[in-house]
Amino acid sequence: MRIKLYQNLVNQVKSIINEELGLMDDSGIIAVCSNEKKVGMKNPLISEIMKSEKTFNVFENQSFQKIYIKNKLEFIAYINSTNENNAKFLSLLSMNVVNLKSYYEDKYDKANFIKNIIMDNILLGDITLKAKELRLPNNVYRVALLIKTLKIKDIYPYEVVEGLFPNRNKDFVIILDDETTVLIKELKEENDFKELENISKVIVDTLSTEAMIKAKIGIGTIVDSIRDLGKSFKEARMALQIGEIFESEKSVINYNKLGIGRLIYQLPTTLCELFLAEVFQKGGFETLDKETMDTIQKFFENNLNISETSRQLYIHRNTLVYRLDKIQKSTGLDIKMFDDAIIFKVAVMVKKYLDSNQAFNY
Repeated sequence: MRIKLYQNLVNQVKSIINEELGLMDDSGIIAVCSNEKKVGMKNPLISEIMKSEKTFNVFENQSFQKIYIKNKLEFIAYINSTNENNAKFLSLLSMNVVNLKSYYEDKYDKANFIKNIIMDNILLGDITLKAKELRLPNNVYRVALLIKTLKIKDIYPYEVVEGLFPNRNKDFVIILDDETTVLIKELKEENDFKELENISKVIVDTLSTEAMIKAKIGIGTIVDSIRDLGKSFKEARMALQIGEIFESEKSVINYNKLGIGRLIYQLPTTLCELFLAEVFQKGGFETLDKETMDTIQKFFENNLNISETSRQLYIHRNTLVYRLDKIQKSTGLDIKMFDDAIIFKVAVMVKKYLDSNQAFNY
């Protein structure tokens, strides 16, 4: 479809200037020509054109204009003559090519279509018809991965991600802003969660090693209908939001593995405040310093095993018992007991949630 638009444009210009002209790629293959018999042929001057640093060149009675779109060489326009107005003709042709490409992408581009789905910029009833028009299979397994990075001058994370997933017919890399990239990944299986984790880790590691960019990735649920991609995207976004509160040290957060954090995130803050007031003695939680909280975290990681925890903390068993008893006196909870340990862990998560809300409102 896009080639037809370019061919029509070239034919219209030919009728005005009455000279042979066309468009070729960076290998010299003619994609569009006013003499359609030459389409597919290679221009023998391509090596000289590519060696030149100039945008406009004249070689052997032919004029050439390089056409760049988003800093990428898209086409080379040419006219088979040495008319003194060729530079103007080719500049006008180039402008029209850029405008046509923009129009085509707005109307037909697959990535733009996918972006409209996840951003709710298209009616649900139109999605199936549009997918058919773009020859996008409707019922295949896909998932949204939301990639958040820091804004760094002259470094574009989406370019790194695009390099990892070159199949533009199955995987779509969408730019939302300088810090946010979305990967819509096609999968072979409905429950390919392990593959998703591996893909996410590869993205994080590649951005870190090649671009020196720290990244976090939220993974949505796997969907089997193109209409549900918006749902997967929103879940990936929620995964990052919840993960930032409860698992800020993680670089990959899966919506399907948020556990109790997802439940707490959806509770009204008034209920959370009532819960904390009920659980902790007044001012008890505030008496716990960082060293004490680190001790508790290590104790939980070791499934309430006193011997293993004391070994990993390089302290005597009795010292750890003393610390745990001190926590009981401050909070009223004996975390050596399973039930109290669960209540304490949930309460800490609720406190984190409330603190994050206060920071946001501030």
